[in-house]
Amino acid sequence: MIVDSQQLADFLPALRAAEWIALDTEADSRHAYPEKLCLVQISIAGADVLIDPLARLDLAPLWDTLRTRELILHGSDYDLRLLSSQQNFKPHAVFDTMIAARLAGCEKFGLGDLVQQFIGVTLEKASQKADWGRRPLTEKMIAYARSDTRHLKPLADLLRQQLVEKGRLGWLEETCVRLVAEATAPAPPDPDGEWRLKGSNRLSPPALAVLRELWHWREKEAVANNRPPYFVMAHEALMAVAERAVAGVDYEPLVPFRMPDRRKQRLRESVLRGLDVLAAAQPQPVRGEIVSWPGAQKRRFVALEHRRNRVAAQLKIDPTLIASKATLGELIREEGGNGEFLMRWQRELLFG
Repeated sequence: MIVDSQQLADFLPALRAAEWIALDTEADSRHAYPEKLCLVQISIAGADVLIDPLARLDLAPLWDTLRTRELILHGSDYDLRLLSSQQNFKPHAVFDTMIAARLAGCEKFGLGDLVQQFIGVTLEKASQKADWGRRPLTEKMIAYARSDTRHLKPLADLLRQQLVEKGRLGWLEETCVRLVAEATAPAPPDPDGEWRLKGSNRLSPPALAVLRELWHWREKEAVANNRPPYFVMAHEALMAVAERAVAGVDYEPLVPFRMPDRRKQRLRESVLRGLDVLAAAQPQPVRGEIVSWPGAQKRRFVALEHRRNRVAAQLKIDPTLIASKATLGELIREEGGNGEFLMRWQRELLFG
């Protein structure tokens, strides 16, 4: 495993000369907060290399080398977002084997399923949820990490061949271009949405005001202690505390028994701040949009959905690859448009 700058410098010439590069990452979001990049796995012809970002070596030369290359990844959305946010890295292009498999019509597209189906190798899964922040890594974790990229090149070659035969390689290329653009674009701030937990829409505005304060309290505690927020206090407990506080019911029994006294005091202060929010400033529940199309729009929606399903059945692919229901709804709302926001291959399948 590469753990110092000299080892990285020794590896870079081979990486620059490589005809192909497969990449994967391992991160820790179960034991650290915010999540952290813990391992970079790279395969080139004849070598499966692990690079340790926790060893405090300068990774800039690595990213500079990879930035101009097409990288082979599997299910790359998470990896791209992680590397963009933490390493300011954006690749020139990617070949995503998960997307390739779905466009080829594979019903099972997990890496283990595809490697078994196409290459006849069974991948070990025991380290899937391992603590990648631990050091040293066990031999089993090292073997697991290397296997994540070792088979990507032959898998990509076989999937590419299928896509060429089906006339769908262009679909993959266009989809991967959009994937890179969307995954590496800065996420717009959402101060009114970040604190809204699943199920919180059933709360009253006063309770939502308390929940908002509790969420910010929990975030600060999680960051300060480098622990995921649910280790501080569960979502359900936050909402229950908010409800009880507004109702004037003792919420202390819901607070974890082992919570430090200072943290409990900061929790109480957050509750009081939420209770002090004036009615006009209290957040409102966000209700899901109820779509009730007028007759003509409803007929167009049904026609588009029918066409999408028929084309997908003929091609033996998931209909949502062509357009999700939300996308179909957006098409209906687009007055006089023809889906310019769709990718070209999606537009051609939907509209001919």
